[in-house]
Amino acid sequence: MELLNDEYYMRLALQLAAGPAGQTGINPNVGCVVVKDGRIVGMGAHLQRGTAHAEVHALNMAGDQAEGATAYVTLEPCSHHGRTPPCCDRLIREKVKRVVVACKDPNPLVAGEGIAKLRSHGIEVEVGLLEQEAVKLNEMFNKYIVSKLPFVTLKTASTLDGKIAAKTGDSKWITGEAARAYVHTLRHRHQAIMVGIGTVLHDDPQLTTRLTVPGLHPVRIVVDSLLRIPPEAKLVTDRTSETIVLATEQAPGDKARRLQELGVTVLISGSGPQVDLPQAMKRLGEREIGSILLEGGGTLNGAMLTQQLVDKLVLFFAPKLIGGYDAPGTFRFAGFERMSEALELDRVTVEQFGKDLCISGYPRYEREV
Repeated sequence: MELLNDEYYMRLALQLAAGPAGQTGINPNVGCVVVKDGRIVGMGAHLQRGTAHAEVHALNMAGDQAEGATAYVTLEPCSHHGRTPPCCDRLIREKVKRVVVACKDPNPLVAGEGIAKLRSHGIEVEVGLLEQEAVKLNEMFNKYIVSKLPFVTLKTASTLDGKIAAKTGDSKWITGEAARAYVHTLRHRHQAIMVGIGTVLHDDPQLTTRLTVPGLHPVRIVVDSLLRIPPEAKLVTDRTSETIVLATEQAPGDKARRLQELGVTVLISGSGPQVDLPQAMKRLGEREIGSILLEGGGTLNGAMLTQQLVDKLVLFFAPKLIGGYDAPGTFRFAGFERMSEALELDRVTVEQFGKDLCISGYPRYEREV
């Protein structure tokens, strides 16, 4: 039986925070639990950017019982005016006695100020309970709020011999239904999905989220240096969500104008012949795209990795061997000269989806680009 203590209530707050993952845009996922005299009197989560924060929902539920209570919050309460009023002020006004915070907010507008403000008003504040879990929950927000660059998750599905398609190009399906369903959950949790033009020309994908219940559709991003995307492609015609095409200055101007007339956003990134990917990430960040699920082919995957633009890898492996000297592989790049130089992953986890394995980890970049 789980003990009713600080950790118990913080874990409940973390569960609340994780539920709306993907709904908050560039805002963090936050949960709050208010406890008074051994009873939970209020609970809340941040549900959508521009709406009430988790603390406000929990305090509204608690009502008069918030006075003298303990509030468990997964992220440091904000102390600045944004789209909503500061949560610190509300906690002070409701006369909460104690606040337990999982982790500090990396947002430069907060960064310890919320904790300091609460303490200056006589509220007891404890920081660091289940900190690592809270930090991981907001890994996308944590990168974007500091760097203004999107957090990029590279997702692939391959056979055990590293092929993402047969030598004929056939790729349906490498993994089973359970793995493919989880990929749609990943799409729901990222603001954008990115592919190369080769994927568009070969598969004509929709790049939408298809879950058993309606999911959020990500912005669709295509890396297409010369604007080869056909006007009749589904990404152009279906209008399910915004489509952004990354091109170079070498792309024909008439094609750019035609795509824009059809509702597609064309972003020029670099003089060519290839899209300047670091510049593209910066431009996407300026458009408040804080997370990207990269579902590219081997060339785009390799380019993003070698330019150190990938933050996390989610690699699915089906228990199959397909062979093929020319069958496309997961990554295509020049490679390293020694095994000791190979890119390693940290914080590796392994999960099983049906017959398929999923290995996730974070690339350890040790050399300058």
